[in-house]
Amino acid sequence: MKREEIESLVEEIFPSILSRMKSAKPWKQNIFIPSMDVYRVDPSQPFMPYSTCSSRDFFHPDFKRISGLIGIPEVFHRKYWEWVYVVHHAFRTGSVGPDKRGLVFGVGQETLPAVFASHGMRVTATDAPFEIGVGTGWQSGNEYAQALAAMPHGAMDRADFERLVEWRECDMNAIDASLVDYDFCWSSCCFEHLGDLQKGIDFVINSVEKTLKVGGVAVHTTEFNLSSNENTVTSGSTVIYRLRDIEALVQTLRDRGHTVDPVLIAPDTLVIDGYVDTPPYSAPPHLKLALEGHVSTSIGLVVRRGR
Repeated sequence: MKREEIESLVEEIFPSILSRMKSAKPWKQNIFIPSMDVYRVDPSQPFMPYSTCSSRDFFHPDFKRISGLIGIPEVFHRKYWEWVYVVHHAFRTGSVGPDKRGLVFGVGQETLPAVFASHGMRVTATDAPFEIGVGTGWQSGNEYAQALAAMPHGAMDRADFERLVEWRECDMNAIDASLVDYDFCWSSCCFEHLGDLQKGIDFVINSVEKTLKVGGVAVHTTEFNLSSNENTVTSGSTVIYRLRDIEALVQTLRDRGHTVDPVLIAPDTLVIDGYVDTPPYSAPPHLKLALEGHVSTSIGLVVRRGR
């Protein structure tokens, strides 16, 4: 019998037992989670050389350093990987500084605006219009920010934070024409929620061509399908991009005159790289997850506007 058939049978006979098992996940207790204070990657090795979430990145000293800047715990969670990925590439590309302007889409409760503002960058933090936030349910958690007052200011003085950071509504499917001339823009696992695969692709292109200066950099992360390059979720509240979708987007961006970092899928190196978290999701580790019948993780794109 397949796992789904067994669960269905148990659900029918012992619903409360299955519910407790799913919540407690006793099988997870047997996974050895390496200590980041014991295991370390040689600091002379490249940091985040791949485009997808990998346990290897968490052992590099730069992950610990950037985690401290962001104010996040050192645990194996792909959301933290995404934030570190954005910060790492923002500084690597020279996009942060007192003379720079940054734009974030779907900011939620991110501390990244405070990280960049603490280095003098002026940041426009945007989130979906209220009616969209209500419709998606984001406002019930930490995935939605309705105004500047709701955003964390990190280690910054609140007055300095509000001097350098502004908040605006923004529908990612219809970016306001006034959001222009930025040096850097980013989003963290947002554009897979825009309705279908093409809408997310259109958003990435528009974020580069409509909001950035020539030479400006965009960094976006999204859901990535590790289990198939054929079958995936193509529409709905969350879509999952296949390698072929990402490669087609990269080629389109290059054809339009932009520079895109190579897309490299990280090889699995530890047992925890093979662990797939299941609903209700918990951490650690949460590097890969079962999502709509597929195994998904996070992937990042780094694009520099060329014209």
